[in-house]
Amino acid sequence: MIRHCALLVAAAFGLTTLAEAQLTGPVTPPPAVAAVAAAPSESLPVFDGPPAPVAPSTMTRDEMGRATVRAVRLAEPLEIDGRLTEPVYASVSPFGGFIQIEPKPGEEATEKTEIWVTFDRTRVYVSGRMWDSDPEHIIATELRRDNTTIYQGNDILAFALDPFYDRRNSFLFITTPAGARMEGQTSNERQYSGDWNPVWEVKAGRFDKGWTFEAAIPFKSLRYRQGGQLWGFNAMRVKRSKNEISFLTKLPPARGQLAMQQMSLAATLVGLEPPSNSRPLDLKPYVTSSLSSDVNARPRPTSNKGDANVGLDAKYSLTEGLTGDFTVNTDFAQVEADEQQVNLTRFSLFFPEKRDFFLENQGTFVFGGVSVGGQGSDAPVLFYSRRVGLNSGRIVPLRAGGRVTGRAGKYSIGVLDIQTGDDVFSGTRPTNFSVVRLKRDILRRSAVGLLATGRSIAASGSGQAMTYGVDGTFGFFQNLVINTYWARTRTDGIRGDDRSYLGQLDYTADRYTVQLERLAIGDNFTPEVGFVRRDDMRKSNALFKFTPRLQGSRTIRKLSYQGQVNYVENGKGRLESREQSLEFGINFLNGDVLAVEGTRSYEYLPRPFAIAPGVTLPVAGYGFENLRVNYNMSQQRPRAANITLEHGTFYNGHKTTMTFARGRAQITSRLSMEPTYSFNKVSLVQGRFTTHLTGSRLTYAMTPLMFASALVQYSSSADTVSVNARLRWEYQPGSELFVVYNEERDTLRPSVPGMLNRALIVKVNRLFRF
Repeated sequence: MIRHCALLVAAAFGLTTLAEAQLTGPVTPPPAVAAVAAAPSESLPVFDGPPAPVAPSTMTRDEMGRATVRAVRLAEPLEIDGRLTEPVYASVSPFGGFIQIEPKPGEEATEKTEIWVTFDRTRVYVSGRMWDSDPEHIIATELRRDNTTIYQGNDILAFALDPFYDRRNSFLFITTPAGARMEGQTSNERQYSGDWNPVWEVKAGRFDKGWTFEAAIPFKSLRYRQGGQLWGFNAMRVKRSKNEISFLTKLPPARGQLAMQQMSLAATLVGLEPPSNSRPLDLKPYVTSSLSSDVNARPRPTSNKGDANVGLDAKYSLTEGLTGDFTVNTDFAQVEADEQQVNLTRFSLFFPEKRDFFLENQGTFVFGGVSVGGQGSDAPVLFYSRRVGLNSGRIVPLRAGGRVTGRAGKYSIGVLDIQTGDDVFSGTRPTNFSVVRLKRDILRRSAVGLLATGRSIAASGSGQAMTYGVDGTFGFFQNLVINTYWARTRTDGIRGDDRSYLGQLDYTADRYTVQLERLAIGDNFTPEVGFVRRDDMRKSNALFKFTPRLQGSRTIRKLSYQGQVNYVENGKGRLESREQSLEFGINFLNGDVLAVEGTRSYEYLPRPFAIAPGVTLPVAGYGFENLRVNYNMSQQRPRAANITLEHGTFYNGHKTTMTFARGRAQITSRLSMEPTYSFNKVSLVQGRFTTHLTGSRLTYAMTPLMFASALVQYSSSADTVSVNARLRWEYQPGSELFVVYNEERDTLRPSVPGMLNRALIVKVNRLFRF
């Protein structure tokens, strides 16, 4: 199957071997720039374009504001303690001059930031001193690695590296005054994946006028070209108490903190002399031990079942740009449980991927510009990794798998092959899953590509299934993006109306936003390694938004006026959905956002819809109206939440909704609680019902590398209460210990909720790097 997919993709691009793909090298810098990269760091010649710094200067800007920065070689490795006490910080000038995009785009940052880039034989170092005129209000409330509160609610310093200097893709590193860390990968300046977890080290410190940090990234954790080195580099600072966002280079303000992804406008980093790529090999064996009980298992257990397992993950650099990942007897016991959802629509719910093997390099397989998360869009996700190893809520064992991802010249390549085992309870047979993705960069910010997926046994249990398609993402100027794709599925026993296509225009500027979309999905379009929320549809969508800034206001940053129209027909031309909405919003200077939206909708039900137990809506067309008020508190607050109130007509009755989402209460500097609550009260001609969904995550972070958390959830729709408790400790870089306890109970029992399943799991892995 995978060979068939690979040959299809290779033939379409005219590639017969991987070596031929590598003949098209990475973006070639101008000759003068290449000369700078190859020259010794003590003597850097001048070149056209961004001027080269002359030693001992570490930064220069040209008349257009384009920056060039220089890395400095160290005689001895830095001690990573966050204190900046080594002599290099006194003898080498830092670079700075950060430029705001919020709240005053284009003006000099109000707080001084100093950055150094240095390196030795094995690591590249990025260090910084963040001066602060109000150090008492430095915000650093989160220690847990990769938690979104770091990015959305803390003071941060982020830096991005573009080792291939293709001006499109980058590795992003983030830290805070508490030394918390995040990292991720950006593809084509748009698709971001925060689930890349390389080995690196960072420590932060404080001084009387601000805070400092030191970060060390092993060259083995990065991919880069051989020979003369030119890298892209940018840095972002967020001063949260002022909600001030500033960058090393001048960037358009429309994307806010996401402007960090625009490497085409980043600085040029010269002077680096990394070691020749020695094809590093990472081996990570693991061992697990568990004790579990499941009343749904067959035969039904009479006591707790003990089990033990071993497995191996491996990573090898095949070329300077391609990495191979291999896994045997894969285990995901440490993964946090899904957050439950309430569904009052007739369409499928989307649950995000949380398993590390599938999360890493997930952006490589993005197709048609559709978000990696797949949420907020009716466009299908052609590769939805939760189809692999999961079925009907049951875990299906992954026997072995491999993945190759990376770049070969102007091509981005992704190949995945996984073999799963069987599961008697869900009726799952051993199945092979394969995915091939090939994308070629064109123009300055555009790309075209192919994607093919296949499974040896269709979800129905017989026959094979395949999906293939072509797509293009075209970026023009700074703010205009056009996404398009065409795709088709082939499943044994299903023929006709099996195509899908998308044409989408997105113009997003600071003041105006225009989005136009045309999407079609056939009734038999069934990507069996993908996700389709809604099929048999022809959708037209238009959105217009105006966001003026209020320069003289002391409380309001900008206003927002938005209108949107959605029109959906089925394949026979019958109107099924229509939605018209108007929204007014206020963005406050403190980061809070208030939005009021009025919506008028029409929904045709082509078949009876069982919306709740004992409540079924008949075939008919329904018109209804809804008013929504939302207040989203900034995550920098010690106590914050996203609160939504809705009321209006609903089908042939009424609905009232209250949602308390993204709640967070900082109890101490290390202990936090994240409560959520959703309430729906629905009154229809066919009956009434109420839903409650509540939960809370309690987290205690001992250090940035060790935390314990517990997620407790109750759903009245599912009549269950569940607990997922986890301890994670990265006891050395890349090596982890997990202790996990899961429990689910049935709340329909008259007294104490009855046990459905529970498990206690201990997992240890160890990274060996060669």
